Amino acid sequence: MDRGKMAEAESLETAAEHERILREIESTDTACIGPTLRSVYDGEEHGRFMEKLETRIRNHDREIEKMCNFHYQGFVDSITELLKVRGEAQKLKNQVTDTNRKLQHEGKELVIAMEELKQCRLQQRNISATVDKLMLCLPVLEMYSKLRDQMKTKRHYPALKTLEHLEHTYLPQVSHYRFCKVMVDNIPKLREEIKDVSMSDLKDFLESIRKHSDKIGETAMKQAQQQRNLDNIILQQPRIGSKRKSKKDTYTIFDAEIESTSPKSEQDSGILDVEDEEDDEEVPGAQDLVDFSPVYRCLHIYSVLGARETFENYYRKQRRKQARLVLQPPSNMHETLDGYRKYFNQIVGFFVVEDHILHTTQGLVNRAYIDELWEMALSKTIAALRTHSSYCSDPNLVLDLKNLIVLFADTLQVYGFPVNQLFDMLLEIRDQYSETLLKKWSGIFRNILDSDNYSPIPVTSEEMYKKVVGQFPFQDTELEKQPFPKKFPFSEFVPKVYNQIKEFIYACLKFSEDLHLSSTEVDDMIRKSTNLLLTRTLSNSLQNVIKRKNIGLTELVQIIINTTHLEKSCKYLEEFITNITNVLPETVHTTKLYGTTTFKDARHAAEEEIYTNLNQKIDQFLQLADYDWMTGDLGNKASDYLVDLIAFLRSTFAVFTHLPGKVAQTACMSACKHLATSLMQLLLEAEVRQLTLGALQQFNLDVRECEQFARSGPVPGFQEDTLQLAFIDLRQLLDLFIQWDWSTYLADYGQPTCKYLRVNPVTALTLLEKMKDTSRKNNMFAQFRKNERDKQKLIDTVAKQLRGLISSHHS
Repeated sequence: MDRGKMAEAESLETAAEHERILREIESTDTACIGPTLRSVYDGEEHGRFMEKLETRIRNHDREIEKMCNFHYQGFVDSITELLKVRGEAQKLKNQVTDTNRKLQHEGKELVIAMEELKQCRLQQRNISATVDKLMLCLPVLEMYSKLRDQMKTKRHYPALKTLEHLEHTYLPQVSHYRFCKVMVDNIPKLREEIKDVSMSDLKDFLESIRKHSDKIGETAMKQAQQQRNLDNIILQQPRIGSKRKSKKDTYTIFDAEIESTSPKSEQDSGILDVEDEEDDEEVPGAQDLVDFSPVYRCLHIYSVLGARETFENYYRKQRRKQARLVLQPPSNMHETLDGYRKYFNQIVGFFVVEDHILHTTQGLVNRAYIDELWEMALSKTIAALRTHSSYCSDPNLVLDLKNLIVLFADTLQVYGFPVNQLFDMLLEIRDQYSETLLKKWSGIFRNILDSDNYSPIPVTSEEMYKKVVGQFPFQDTELEKQPFPKKFPFSEFVPKVYNQIKEFIYACLKFSEDLHLSSTEVDDMIRKSTNLLLTRTLSNSLQNVIKRKNIGLTELVQIIINTTHLEKSCKYLEEFITNITNVLPETVHTTKLYGTTTFKDARHAAEEEIYTNLNQKIDQFLQLADYDWMTGDLGNKASDYLVDLIAFLRSTFAVFTHLPGKVAQTACMSACKHLATSLMQLLLEAEVRQLTLGALQQFNLDVRECEQFARSGPVPGFQEDTLQLAFIDLRQLLDLFIQWDWSTYLADYGQPTCKYLRVNPVTALTLLEKMKDTSRKNNMFAQFRKNERDKQKLIDTVAKQLRGLISSHHS
């Protein structure tokens, strides 16, 4: 039962659905009926649906038939009218066909024109498309052409910028074209070409800089010299301040404004030719000398290409090599000042360029790199200067070298380089300069002393007198009162030597200029050098003159007089040094001049030489002595040689009037003592084996002549009989033998009041032995033996007693 109900319900639902589908088919456009029919076939009751569909069609056919039957007459009328219309339609068709034929005939040309127009429109569209594409390609081609032009004109940095724009902006817009692919493939090659060409330009620049470093340095040093001259002019005027200019306040060779991050020029670079400028013309600046654009361009190019570090390393490496070449001095640099100047110019030029690169680029070189190069340069330069300056023997060249080193140091100091070591080295060169000065002045002093006539300077007019006094500080009221002509006590070498000492001091002062030394240090340097000049150079020159073999007594006397006056002038030299250094002698640690000691030593040497020379002259006269020791005749006058000797001594001591009294007295006493000693030796010499009383009497006359000379006072200042004491030994000995006063001698021997206190028993015995007859060949005392046998015995007795005295004295 339930099943029946369920089947009935399903049948009702199916019927309702079929009804709905049929209504939908009736009301839906045939174009959209497909989904409706599909729903029928998707179901399982399509047979029933077909039955219902057939039923619905039959129903509609019956309705159509009813309707047709109802409207049949109207249908017949319509057909009749339609047939009428068909005839008219055929006519119309014919007319249309004819009209179409005529139209086709008439429009044939128009169709051809329209076809041509269509073709033109197509061409126009193609041309427009082509123009659009070309408009995209033209900038690429223009940029590529511009790139080639820039490469051709060596404008490498703009070329690189153009290449960047071409690669990143223009080529991506037309990347599908074949020529663009060729360009893209060529871009790396162009980059390498730009890189290589810019590096080649840099190499040319570095080579040119190396060759022209001396020109750059010369210009920088000229500018420093001009600045120093300007400073000196300002210093001579009232100064507001005296501080040294800093690097910021001092111009440099590269004063031009420079863009540090972009190339300076699009043109070829390197060193520009600059003609030598006259000293009074303006010195060219950096922009007139150097074009640094190759460095900037290459730096920017490598930076853009991402190879900045490679470029920096290459640049620094090449400049280090150039620095070593620049710092290698030529082997003959010491021969001329130009050799040193060129050496300094190259160094200055090198560091001026590096300093400029440091301040106009960002990191191409840094301060540490510059300091490292400068330390190397400083050590090598100082070593080279020490070596080459040691070969220099010309003080003028050493002074010029000093001035050049100061200018070199000042120039580099302007650029911020520390130069204290250079000034320290100048202090070493100062000692060498002093040595060369001493050698030069040694020759000057030698020429002065050799050319001097060693005679007092004669003056015949007030003008000549003032000229001499102007050259040498001398004051003598007595000489001033004397009428012309008159003579100065000293010879010409005194004012000449004095002035040369002042010239030496000036020469020392010249070296101390611009060394940044204090007045005390300059004063100390001058005094020490002057002391060396006095104690070593001048002293040696004077000693050489004094020790000369052919020097005469007159010259020696004049040397003593000259050195006395030079000694007095030392205080004026002290004042002279004080005036030029403004350092008072009372200042602590001030070195004193040793000129007094020098001239005293020279004077003492001259005095000793006078004594020696006098003794030599006396010896020469004594060599002329020709005694006949065997004569029996009693003479009545002194020997000729001794008379000549006394006359020589008198004339010699007359020249000693200008000598200090002590010197003249010492010389006179020394001469008398030497004469007495020589006469004693002449009497006692071994070659005189025998002598007679007559010979002894002649000898006594000569000694009396000497005593008479001593009593005459050849040199003032001796006390009474003081000079005669030089001959006391001879006098007592001769008196003993001539008076034959042996009893007194033997009785009083050894007593302070003995009459013959100065007679030595050995001397007396020697002389007595010569008077004895001890040889058969000699009959000197033959007559004496016959007539005075007792006296002969007395001689033997005296000789025996003398021997006893000698023995007791020795024991």
